[in-house]
Amino acid sequence: MERALYTHLLDWKDSSRRKPLLLRGARQTGKTFLLREFGEREYERVVYCNFEEDPALDGFFRRDLDPHRILAELSIYKGFDIGPGRDLLVFDEVQASDRALTSLKYFQERAAEYHVAAAGSLLGIKMAGPGSFPVGKVSFLDLHPMSLPEFLRAVGKPRYADLLLELTDPEPLPEAIHADLVDLLRTYCLIGGMPEVVSSYAATGDARLARRIQSEIVESYLLDFVKHAPAADIPKLGLIWDSIPRHLAKENKKFMFSVVRKGARARDYENALRWIRDAGLVRLCHAVSTSRSPLEHYAERSVFKVYALDVGLLGAMTRTPPEISVAGDRLFTEYRGALTENYVAQELAAAGQAALYYWRSTGGRAELDFLAETGRTVVPI
Repeated sequence: MERALYTHLLDWKDSSRRKPLLLRGARQTGKTFLLREFGEREYERVVYCNFEEDPALDGFFRRDLDPHRILAELSIYKGFDIGPGRDLLVFDEVQASDRALTSLKYFQERAAEYHVAAAGSLLGIKMAGPGSFPVGKVSFLDLHPMSLPEFLRAVGKPRYADLLLELTDPEPLPEAIHADLVDLLRTYCLIGGMPEVVSSYAATGDARLARRIQSEIVESYLLDFVKHAPAADIPKLGLIWDSIPRHLAKENKKFMFSVVRKGARARDYENALRWIRDAGLVRLCHAVSTSRSPLEHYAERSVFKVYALDVGLLGAMTRTPPEISVAGDRLFTEYRGALTENYVAQELAAAGQAALYYWRSTGGRAELDFLAETGRTVVPI
């Protein structure tokens, strides 16, 4: 499946200022698949090191962080010489080894001729040990769930993907094309952009199977809470996670801790919400009362909405039946338009909007769902 980020990987490979690359993203957004496919297409060989699957790899970084010694010993371990510029060295699940993460600094300073790309979960990287992060010594790319154009290519509609990406003016499309795109958007809001789900649907067309896979992914995230979160926060994480559909189903979608649990206070639950956000599982959309750029200067940090990582996963969390996709426009209006809003939040993030904002009037009597920044221009949505 084609990912838009691939062109950025090519730019990284050919850059004269290339540093080790750190590909970040929530779990199961396709980081491993993308790096391996990139390496297999663009290099002679992929030297793949997964620090969760093979904990022994951490031992190569224990004595010191001399990249040439590490490369020499990895060559022996892998059974072939690792060549500069010829092979792609991939450190996957790099958050499982603080020393390997730190080593990226020394690869940049002492062995820049080698092409090194690391992948890790957003949360794991943020939780890396003190001093382990190679500040200023790596380049970053963030991988999100598949956008609508990426989805269209995956399901055999590349011409429609090209059409959307080439549009420069909001002119009406021919009715037949418009109707097709609405049907495809309806399908996307059901299937979402998690690569495993999209791959299954593209191969089988089975929406029920897609829903089962989505439910498995949601369950795996819940297990991550138990595995990685502070023990005291685990019950709070579950309550916040379960409250997301309830918040988005309200007319006023503002996040309120009292909806999470009766009597809950922000100071008792905000660390748990930050944990879920750092894991990349939700996006916060802050309120502003002005449309001046930069919006971040006018954001109300205590007033925000919370959107799920992926619209398809949100559908699984709300137990929206797959049959709704054939019920006219009901999918777009169900839960007071929650799935539609989540879709827009997801597309904005995939398009590079690092932070999300919505406008509300003083006193909160009127709202615009989103404000997007392009340069110094603020666009209402």
